[in-house]
Amino acid sequence: MFGLAARKSYNQPAMKLAISRRPELRSADMDTSRFYPRFVADSLEEALSDTPVVLIHGPRQSGKTTLARMLGERLGHAYFSFDDRVLAAAAEADPTGFVAELPERAILDEVQRVPEIFSALKVAVDRRRVPGRFLLTGSTNVLLVPRLAESLAGRMEIVRLYPLAQCELAGRASRFLEILFAGAFKTARAERLGSDLADRVIAGGYPAALSRRAHRRRTAWYRDYIETLVQRDMRDLARIRSLDALPRLLALAAAQTARLVNLSELSSPFQLSRQTIRDYVTLLERVFLIEELPPWHVSMPSRLVKTPKLHLGDTGLACVLLGHDAAALMKDRAVFGQALETFVFQELRRLASWHEDPVRFHHFRDRDGFEVDIVMERRGREVTGIEVKASATVTAADFRGLRKLETTARDRFVAGAVLYDGEACAGFGNRLFAVPIRALWEAT
Repeated sequence: MFGLAARKSYNQPAMKLAISRRPELRSADMDTSRFYPRFVADSLEEALSDTPVVLIHGPRQSGKTTLARMLGERLGHAYFSFDDRVLAAAAEADPTGFVAELPERAILDEVQRVPEIFSALKVAVDRRRVPGRFLLTGSTNVLLVPRLAESLAGRMEIVRLYPLAQCELAGRASRFLEILFAGAFKTARAERLGSDLADRVIAGGYPAALSRRAHRRRTAWYRDYIETLVQRDMRDLARIRSLDALPRLLALAAAQTARLVNLSELSSPFQLSRQTIRDYVTLLERVFLIEELPPWHVSMPSRLVKTPKLHLGDTGLACVLLGHDAAALMKDRAVFGQALETFVFQELRRLASWHEDPVRFHHFRDRDGFEVDIVMERRGREVTGIEVKASATVTAADFRGLRKLETTARDRFVAGAVLYDGEACAGFGNRLFAVPIRALWEAT
């Protein structure tokens, strides 16, 4: 549906994760548990076949440990977790000796808790370079901690694991990105999602949250999740004068999701400097709670806006912070529009994490008011754009930003789409399409 017929079996077999199925998306008589495929597993196993150290990083509770242990069990890795305080203390006291005593292949879980071990791993790998020797997991973005990333430069491959994508929940891979970059959407019809779309946005993608039937219980999980991150991970990462400011700042960020970063607005409720708030925002990025989407630009002088956009890492978390359930979200169309844009952005991020070619993400906005919600670049040249609409209709006017992007990108522009909650997949001129949002997880 929606595009090219599949040319090959894509990412099969994928590693599968056992969790409960989201209740509002299943019939009452379905089995309450199932295996969800993690389509990034193929990339992970490929990395382990030729790289000494492989790091799975992503937010806590996204499934890193489960994925690492299931894969490691098959490949012969012994498991060690630095959430065990005794083990972490031993590794911190003598990282070189700790690494020397490890088995031939080892999983080191939550490795960011013992940053001293990165240098010891480097020495061990340089002495004996064996593919797949160490499989690490981390809940801190090491790309934002240069000292850690540089310790294993040239020796480590990083694989990002996100919360569950909609196509993983559905149990089948989506070819949306391939079809988009090929500009090959076909005229078709699909059932409108309606209130089910709000349910998906509200539920998010964290496996443990999805295992809870009631929205009230998922809300409790998300609140406990934030509390745990603030009291444990963030306290370990940085000395913070006011830990209680972080949940409040995160709630303000949720209200800004899918908007340009505005530090003045974020800092106004606090008696803290803009620089302190900037540092706190970076800290929230390091634990994958928020993400800044950089602006797309060309090298020539232009009137393009250079401010990044802010996105929450998961819409389930964002909606809890905003105090919205599905019914409230449907009534507040402005917030629904913001949350839906973040939902689409995060879905595209998740699809790109196992895409064969790296995809870079941006947004586009110029000083004349033309904008595109999401811009993707592939192979250093191909440019596509995505506009997101919460409505059930699309008109030619909805493509003005995409047409401006096409003019600016020139021959680099390959396709653009307006994703909306409608029924028709249809062309709107050369390489421009209106596409139902469900194509994100149903495109084949």
